[in-house]
Amino acid sequence: MKNGMGAKRLLLTCLAICCSGGYPNSVRADVIAPGAQLQKLAGGFEFTEGPACDAKGNVFFTDQPNDRIMEWSIAGKLSVFLQPCGRANGLCFDAKGDLWACADEKNELWRISPAGKVTVVVKDYQTKLLNGPNDVWLRSNGGLYFTDPYYERPYWKREQKELPHQGVYYLAPDHKTLTAADTDYEKANGIIGTPDGRTLYVADIGANKTYVYHIEADGKLSGRKLFCSLGSDGMTIDSQGNVYLTGKGVTIFDRAGKQIEHIEVAEAWTGNVCFGGKDRHTLFITASKGLYAMQMRVKGVGSQ
Repeated sequence: MKNGMGAKRLLLTCLAICCSGGYPNSVRADVIAPGAQLQKLAGGFEFTEGPACDAKGNVFFTDQPNDRIMEWSIAGKLSVFLQPCGRANGLCFDAKGDLWACADEKNELWRISPAGKVTVVVKDYQTKLLNGPNDVWLRSNGGLYFTDPYYERPYWKREQKELPHQGVYYLAPDHKTLTAADTDYEKANGIIGTPDGRTLYVADIGANKTYVYHIEADGKLSGRKLFCSLGSDGMTIDSQGNVYLTGKGVTIFDRAGKQIEHIEVAEAWTGNVCFGGKDRHTLFITASKGLYAMQMRVKGVGSQ
C-alpha cells in the first residue's frame, strides 16, 4: 500500500514537471509573490527605458523620445525629475546618490546629482564618438561598465558611425580611464552584475544571446561563456541570483542559465526592468508606453 502511494506521488510529480515546461510548479512560482498580478502604474509615454532605484526605493526611468527622466516615488506619485535630459536611456545610481545616465543625444555618459546638476564624464573613446551608450552598471568600487550599440537617431547631427564595434566598455574608478572591455558583439545592449562585483552579464541583442563573465580585480573581464540563448534590452538580478531579461515580456533565468519563469506584458516591447520600493520586493517594468509593477517573493540587490 505504501509503495503504491509512493509510486502514485512520483507519477504526479513527473506529470507536474512535464506540464510546467520542465520545472516543478513550486520552482516556477518561487520568485513571484503568491497571488500577485501585473499592475499598470502609469501610461501615456512614448517609450520607457532605464529604470533604476535610489537608496530610498524611488524608481527613476526615462521616457526617451520625450527627453525626460521620470520618478515614481515610494508614495506612488509620478513626477518629472529632469527635462531635457540628453535623451537619456539606461540609468544607474551610485553609492553617493548620483544618477548615471547613458545620454544618447550626443553619445555621452553623464553623472547627475540629486539636484539635477549634470557632469559629462565620458564624451568619446580615443577621440571617436561612441555609438550611443545604452545601458550601465556600477561596481561598488566606483568602476562601471556600459554597452554601446548603434541605433541611428533622427536627432543626431553626426554624419556616420565612427567605431567598428558595438561592445562593452569599462570606466575605471578614477572615472577617467576608459577601455574597451569586449568588442566581440553584434550589438551589446542589456547589462547587469552581481552585488559582490565578481560576475557580469551582457546581452547581445543582435545575436540573441547573453554572456556571463568573471570580473577581475582590475576590472578586466575573463572566462566569457554563453549564459543563455536569448538576447535582452535591459536586465536585473534578484537576491537569489536569478537574472531577468526583457524583450517580449520578462523572462527569468536561474544562475545556471535555465529559464524558470516568464511574465507576459501586454505591450509591443518590454525595454527594461529593476527592483524598487521600500523593501525592494517590487519589480518595476518599463514597457513601451507604460510603467508596470509586480510584487515578488524575492527582492532586488542593487540600483537596478
